[in-house]
Amino acid sequence: MANNNEHVKELLDAGVHFGHLTRKWNPNMAPYIYMERNGIHIINLYKTTAKLAEANEALTKIAASGRKILFVKKMALIDRSKEDGTFNSLSKKERLAVDRSRAKLEKNLGSISDMTRLPGALFVVDTTREHIAVAEALKLKIPIFAMVDTNCDPNIIDYVIPSNDDASKSIDKIMTSVSNAVIEGLSSRKGADEKTEKEATPTTPAKAETPAKKAPEKKTARKRVAAVEVKAAAIEVKADVSSEEE
Repeated sequence: MANNNEHVKELLDAGVHFGHLTRKWNPNMAPYIYMERNGIHIINLYKTTAKLAEANEALTKIAASGRKILFVKKMALIDRSKEDGTFNSLSKKERLAVDRSRAKLEKNLGSISDMTRLPGALFVVDTTREHIAVAEALKLKIPIFAMVDTNCDPNIIDYVIPSNDDASKSIDKIMTSVSNAVIEGLSSRKGADEKTEKEATPTTPAKAETPAKKAPEKKTARKRVAAVEVKAAAIEVKADVSSEEE
């Protein structure tokens, strides 16, 4: 229980509990809302903790199975920052870094339609903004994991993580937890692959004795003793020769 409370406090410090204005809420989010404060819905972080653990367990298994997990949001965030002027407020060095990040994401991820194989899961930060990606995943029956704020519909999401999907600290906190779960799954798969490869590597079989060379146990024992005696005698002879030469 102590660890659970500590986790809730970390989520609280990151602002994960702040929902939207009460007038903008989606009634389907009622089970995940703790209370209303100053016109804003407060998310029940104990339920967030439980749902996050459930989502992480599923993501770990998907990653361990070798299936890909497609994360949607960052490219859209960069594009929106250029539209609303946030991008222009950055320094030249920061803008260059963001552009490089955007180009890398485009190259490595692209869109679902560009993928040669459907992902094993889709992770979405803002289901309202990313409604097209959600709709495509539903159509293709791809499991959806998502940070779901109080203005979103949780009923269309397979793995709901009730949380603030606007604040950067909240997003970072949830994404760090989710990323660690995926990394754990990938590490598990790597370990399993290495074990399988090791087991599949042929070993040199021990030289089997032919029936003709088999001898009774006593005779074999006598041969071993004789071999040891011969070896000992050879050492003694070598020692004698060396002493004579000196």
